[in-house]
Amino acid sequence: MDEGLFLFLRAKEGVKMDKNKQFAELLFPHIDKTPEYYENLYPARNISEDAKVTRVAPSPTGFVHIGALYAALINERLAHQSGGVFYLRIEDTDKKRELEGGVSEIVTSFGNYQVMFDEGMTGEDTEKGIYGPYKQSSRKEIYQTFAKMLVEKGYAYPCFCSEADLNAIRSRQEETKQNPGYYGEYAVHRNLTLEDIKKEIDHGKTFVLRLKSPGAPENRIVIEDLRKGAVEMPENHQDIVLLKSDGIPTYHFAHAIDDHLMRTTHVIRGDEWLSSAPIHVQLFEVLGWQKPHYAHYSPVLKLDGDSKRKLSKRKDPEAAVSYYSEEGFPVESVIEYLLNLINSNYEEWRMANPTVSSTEFIVDLAKMGTGGALFDIVKLTDISKNRIALMSADQIYDMTFEWAQKYDAALYEQMKNNEEYTRAIFNIERTNEKPRKDISKWSDVKDYLGYFYDSWFDSYTKEGYEFPENLSKDDITAVLEVYKTIYNKADDKDTWFERAKDAAEKLGFARDAKTYKKNKESFKGHIGDFMSVIRVAISGRKNTPDLYEILDVMGTERIFSRFDKSIG
Repeated sequence: MDEGLFLFLRAKEGVKMDKNKQFAELLFPHIDKTPEYYENLYPARNISEDAKVTRVAPSPTGFVHIGALYAALINERLAHQSGGVFYLRIEDTDKKRELEGGVSEIVTSFGNYQVMFDEGMTGEDTEKGIYGPYKQSSRKEIYQTFAKMLVEKGYAYPCFCSEADLNAIRSRQEETKQNPGYYGEYAVHRNLTLEDIKKEIDHGKTFVLRLKSPGAPENRIVIEDLRKGAVEMPENHQDIVLLKSDGIPTYHFAHAIDDHLMRTTHVIRGDEWLSSAPIHVQLFEVLGWQKPHYAHYSPVLKLDGDSKRKLSKRKDPEAAVSYYSEEGFPVESVIEYLLNLINSNYEEWRMANPTVSSTEFIVDLAKMGTGGALFDIVKLTDISKNRIALMSADQIYDMTFEWAQKYDAALYEQMKNNEEYTRAIFNIERTNEKPRKDISKWSDVKDYLGYFYDSWFDSYTKEGYEFPENLSKDDITAVLEVYKTIYNKADDKDTWFERAKDAAEKLGFARDAKTYKKNKESFKGHIGDFMSVIRVAISGRKNTPDLYEILDVMGTERIFSRFDKSIG
């Protein structure tokens, strides 16, 4: 190249850069820090090459969705099992939708489900970590510093379009069947001069800052997704908004800056964000940064008739994390279920490791299903029954007591006033090789053990007693009266059962069902009918846990009192 031409082009480029700097100073006169300042303030993390830095970044605009807990569990496990860092960032740039106390609700909900953050928000206005602030509303100056840099580089410009202007552009695009958006010939403020901008500002016009996208509609890019592999998509050519008119960033712009400065290595999120990936990739490119690794997974779905849909905050109570606390599902049960949705091999792992903590399970992105994880409350209930069956009576008492204190005052009072008795109730069939699975959540407990409490017993028998239909009232009375004479709390189970069979035989019952079936006319019933009379008299139910253990826990005085009540 001719030396004179080279110097001319360099000078022309210098004029352009000078003009962009003038734009930047005009738009951001109050910004005195540089991008280098923040790069030094938030240095690269001192972690191993394989360690992952992940995050969840919810908005404080409502209750915590079960999908957010699902995402948090994936990100937390991948970070911690790699020796990395997991942090909580709050994306609160949408102040119109923000709820009072929303950040505290997020922190508390995640904390209740043992999601452990290494950094991030710890309360409404408290945080831990050196890469903060972790609340976007407190990072306005940071965003504007990098917005100013983009203006200087020629990658951003002010747009003074009103709502009416944008509507008019949209109408023209619809009429001519063009793709909607602000780009190309429709980006009417893309090439304003410094004088034009000054004039608009002097007239009191507000502006948004837009990306001057270097993309073209005919171009395509390939995104290497850790879940989906190479994904080819159209390049972004839209001049998206970076800063709103109040100087607050849009989600896209804030996400890029925060993920870079907080040194996020892996952005693991739902499929709904895949369509935004070209924008995010482009932002990292114009900002001059290495982009994080992306992984997009299918969201949690619900079967609705013959079709699947996302869990709805409005339609589905189980969409809220608080639902599981209110129902009394143990934390570990919910975590187990979500791990089962994340990796299909979890169930097999749990069968091989029934007593090992779920934190030992290695979450693998490659083993996540390609379709949406289908939420199934019945499956959760089964998993929860299995987990509770492995708990001790004392664990169940303590967890139920804590739950009842918050959600069921009547049950709480009964448990508090009858602690030793209640602990003994929970221990019924608890030490067997195969413990019973009557309880799937703490809200089941009242129905499970309510009849044990004398003050509640009448409600279980207000409709009467369902004694065996083949027995008369005199037969029932005879069974209960004779049982009073033979019951001995000191008997072991075998002795107890032999005594019962002897008594039943004297009253005309067969000692076993097989004998009864061979010659029904010779007996009033069999030993099962005899025991059923006792069971119904003391519980008001046909089906209960082991009768021997129930009698042992209730004690002789309570048993005989209920016998008398049942026969009037």
